[in-house]
Parts: sequence; structure tokens; C-alpha cells
Amino acid sequence: MSECIGLPEPPPRGAHALPAGTFAGQTVFVTGAGTGLGKAIAEEFARLGAAIVIASRKPEHLDAGRAAIEALGAPVTTVPCDIREPEQIAAAFDAADAAFGLPDVLVNNAAANFPVPAEDMSPNAWRTVVDITLNGTFFCAREFARRHLLASTPGSIVNVGASYAWTGGPGFAHSAAAKAGVKNMVETLAVEWGPYGIQVNGLVPGLFPHEDMTADIQGNLERTSDKDVVQPALRVGRLRELGWAATFLASPYARFVSGHTLVVDGANWQRRSLTNPPVVTVRDQMGKGPFAG
Repeated sequence: MSECIGLPEPPPRGAHALPAGTFAGQTVFVTGAGTGLGKAIAEEFARLGAAIVIASRKPEHLDAGRAAIEALGAPVTTVPCDIREPEQIAAAFDAADAAFGLPDVLVNNAAANFPVPAEDMSPNAWRTVVDITLNGTFFCAREFARRHLLASTPGSIVNVGASYAWTGGPGFAHSAAAKAGVKNMVETLAVEWGPYGIQVNGLVPGLFPHEDMTADIQGNLERTSDKDVVQPALRVGRLRELGWAATFLASPYARFVSGHTLVVDGANWQRRSLTNPPVVTVRDQMGKGPFAG
């Protein structure tokens, strides 16, 4: 009888998936790199020799990101930036250029997200999430590409997406719609900018628990049974695995990979049951009462 053993654990934190120094002499600009997934991605680029530029709206996130990169001994600078504002993005790239030169890699990680039943969602909540997640990602990619086009230099963009871009996301109508736009943007911009040496890819994380998750999302996870046994891999992701995937997509070893979205989730988004469980409404899943208008 076959025993369920799940997918093996990855190599230890600090191990290299690429040759040491792969990004030596390069600059990587990461939005939202002061916390969670963005910080983990920035750390892996730093371990491979990159200078890191961290962009965030919040000073405390900039400080946390700087401390994490400095602890690795890598060059780092921080730039305050609200990615909803193209003028602030341009100023952030000016600061990055002044510190290290034109960034070679852009990781569009910053996004807004919180669970809410669609009927409870305010117009402002919808606009905010779409503005940050979709519009901000485009504005950053556009600024990066325009500078490389003018300089006739190659570059690499990695847009962090979500698997509900394909499936829809009950409880996350605003974010799912925005991430669907980000996925389409990957495919569109890869074709438009490929002739100029700019590759564009997407990176979709599965469940990577971390201390910087919002209270709403942490609450949802706490209402879920053991996270490992509900994953086909029988475990959740380790942050370094997402960082390794991001560094590969932007590395010299993936130059012919463009327009692709890589899902790193142990096949969880493709999971299907032979029989469907009873439907539980989003309101019930979130512990909310009946809609009262």
C-alpha cells in the first residue's frame, strides 16, 4: 500500500538555486519588499549578488526591508512610493538610478487584498484594490520599460499574480479581477517588449504563511483545518522556494522564457474532488451573519 508522504522539503534557507553571483553588478527593484513575500524575493536576489531597491508606501516597511537586506551584506536603498501615482514611480526610479544605475530587474509584488463578500464591498474598496494591484503594476512596468527602451538595454519584469486569475476568487472579487488583468498584462507586454530585449513573466504563489499576512487573512487561515493536509503536497510553501522561482525567471538561464506565468503552489490550485462537498457561502466561511443591506 502506497503511503502518502507529500512533496519533499526544499534545501535549507540560504542555499542557492543558481550559481553564486548570478546577479552580481545588477540592480533589482522590488515593490512591497519590506514585508512577507516581497521581502523573501528580495533576499534571494541579494544572496545572488544583486543590489536591491525597495519601494513601499510605509516607512516601517522600508526600514524592515532595509534591515533584512543589510543583514545579508548586500547593497540596498529604499524609496518611498505609492504605485498608484505615476509621478512617484518616476521619482523612485530616478532615486534607484542615482544609487545603483538603471534597475535590470523589476519585481511587481505590491498589491492590496482583503477578503470581503462582494455584496459588502464598497466602491472605494474596489477602486483601491484595482488601483494598486492592476494600475500600479502597469505604471511600474511602463516606467521600467520606457527607460530601457530609451537606453536600448535589456531588462526583466516579474509580476506577482494569483491563481484565482484563472479560477475566480469568491471573497476576493476585487483582487481576482485585478490579478486576471495582471496575468493578461504579462502575456501582452511580453509580445510588445520582447523585440527590445525586455522579458515579462508572472509568478503565482500558493500558500506561503508568514508573519506579515493581514489580520483578515490570518483569521481565515485560523478557521481552516491543518493547512498541510489540505494541500496535495501535504505541506505549505517555504518562502525561499518563491524567491528561487523569481530569481530563475529573471536570470540569464531563463532568457527564452517570456509571457509565462509560473505557479508555485504544489498543485493546490488544480485540486479537484471526485465528488463536490456541500456549498458553504463566503459569508459563512468568513463567520458573517446574513446580509442586512
